[in-house]
Amino acid sequence: MPGVRSSAPRRRVRPGLLAAVVSSIAVFGLGAIAVPAAGAGTTTLPLPAAGGLPGVAPAPVAAPLAVAATTPPPTAAPTTPPGTPDTSPFPPGVPTNVTASQVRTRSVTLTWTAATRGCCAIAGYDITYYSPFDDVVMAASVGDVTTTTISNYITPGRQYLFRISARDVVGHRSLSSEPVTVVTPVTDTGPDTTPPSAPQNLTLGDVTDSTATLSWSPSTDDVGVTGYNVYRFDGWYSSFLVATVSTTTYPIALPPPPPPSTPLRYQFYVRARDAAGNLSIASNAVFAPTTPTPPTTPMPPPPTCRVTYQNQSEWQGGFVTVVTVQNTATAPVDGWTLTFSFRGDQQVTSGWNATTSQSGATVTARNVDWNRVVAPNGSVSFGIQGSWNTSNAPPTSFGLNGSPCTAG
Repeated sequence: MPGVRSSAPRRRVRPGLLAAVVSSIAVFGLGAIAVPAAGAGTTTLPLPAAGGLPGVAPAPVAAPLAVAATTPPPTAAPTTPPGTPDTSPFPPGVPTNVTASQVRTRSVTLTWTAATRGCCAIAGYDITYYSPFDDVVMAASVGDVTTTTISNYITPGRQYLFRISARDVVGHRSLSSEPVTVVTPVTDTGPDTTPPSAPQNLTLGDVTDSTATLSWSPSTDDVGVTGYNVYRFDGWYSSFLVATVSTTTYPIALPPPPPPSTPLRYQFYVRARDAAGNLSIASNAVFAPTTPTPPTTPMPPPPTCRVTYQNQSEWQGGFVTVVTVQNTATAPVDGWTLTFSFRGDQQVTSGWNATTSQSGATVTARNVDWNRVVAPNGSVSFGIQGSWNTSNAPPTSFGLNGSPCTAG
């Protein structure tokens, strides 16, 4: 387009990730771009060489005028050496009143109020634009005008956000204007070229471990809304159409947590659709909670006790056993309860140095007054007498005050 210089689209740079650069000319950020220098594309004609143009007589040279001795000779205007940066602190003002005066399937006409000059004359304007929920940024540059039509990379039924900044003749650039958001129609000649209004108040509710429900307020249209497109955005690169629905709710499956090396955050948004296929501007986006990671089982602490179970005597139908509990911790045990389970059909009939009870195969032994405290690296012993019929297999696991002990 005459008067408009466009560059190839660039990928935005994401935090923590250097996006692929699709052009070697510049890398674009959300609010910072590289554009061709002011005056790019102009040509300077060379001056004639000494002696004038071929076939043209040189003009006569007038004699110099006499100048009074008290008048200083004229001096040449100071020049700035090539390559010396301009350090003036007065960039242009921000362009204002940016509007999309015409939106068609493959072009958008922008109009704005000229920026106020700073130190130097306005040379032109730089325009950046991109589709939300995408990572590609386009750019165009124009001269000192207040309207232009953008057609490169504009496609039907797509949403675009435009910003404009001014630049002066020495390279200063203003801050970007307030954004202008438009959505292109799907046809320029059909009976319906007006998109529906954007869905409002998108929320995520009824959240479980694996599902949730999207809900939003209905859109309006001059002809009628026929449905809604539900999209998922991966947070960095691309959007995906998840579903097309006729209602204002949609159940979703929650995505699994992303790996730490790729911390994507899934978002959902909705666009309304009319009978002609026009799509609205996107709703607000909501972040989807990820399904919880199964909790990891913490490693149990190392045992702080050791139990020795030793039969003192055994005969057919009976036994006498001494149980020794050692405190291997660095703090004393003040009050203790030891539990264990027989592996045979033993029954405790009596005991000493502990209060014992039995429920099924499980035996519980509690301290008595004189052996309540077990010092660090100290031990306490108690005895039990019991009976058995078919087996007197000794227990192999013990617990002291709810914590496991080493056996043996």
